[in-house]
Amino acid sequence: MFPERIRTERLLLEPRTPAYVDATRVYEICSGDGMERLTRWLPWSPHDAPRTSESFLERGRAGWADGETAAYVIRLREGELGGDPGEIVGFGGLDVDWDRRAGYLGVWLREPFWGRGYSGERATALVELAFDRLDLGVVRVSHEPRNEQSGRAIEKYVDRLGGRRDGVERNVTAYDDGTVHDEVQYSISRAEWLSATDGGTSVLSP
Repeated sequence: MFPERIRTERLLLEPRTPAYVDATRVYEICSGDGMERLTRWLPWSPHDAPRTSESFLERGRAGWADGETAAYVIRLREGELGGDPGEIVGFGGLDVDWDRRAGYLGVWLREPFWGRGYSGERATALVELAFDRLDLGVVRVSHEPRNEQSGRAIEKYVDRLGGRRDGVERNVTAYDDGTVHDEVQYSISRAEWLSATDGGTSVLSP
């Protein structure tokens, strides 16, 4: 149902499962320096033990098996400057609500890879997946209102793909620390995407 590999101009997306991702490396990343800052506006905390990273990958595997989440590890492609080929940039995916024909984008990128346009490149591919391959009607994405950097990245690609800012939803996301946060919500309809891209994009292989 979901493509096993997605190749964009600079990135390679592969399943976020134990078969494709080393749990030890995930733990090194998710427990390392800078994760407190990265997760400040995310509902999860830095990984406190290797088993947390193992569970993270297992949830990805379960999402693939259930056909409900196209969860990916995001890696650098060969030839991309600023890192080694195959290096983990971050993780992202598309959650699918089949009853509502809606997809929900999510992503987090390691700090050394911020500001390179990778979030938008990944989003372009996954929005194409949602509309062209999965026949969904709308794609949604959100961010914590104080996460201005994510907001700028999201607004840029949502606008480019024909979508819009829908507003702020109150007390919608519960964090690991027990706090509850608002989210700024955006959406892109299939019709808007087709209009903004002159009939769609062509990132995915035939």
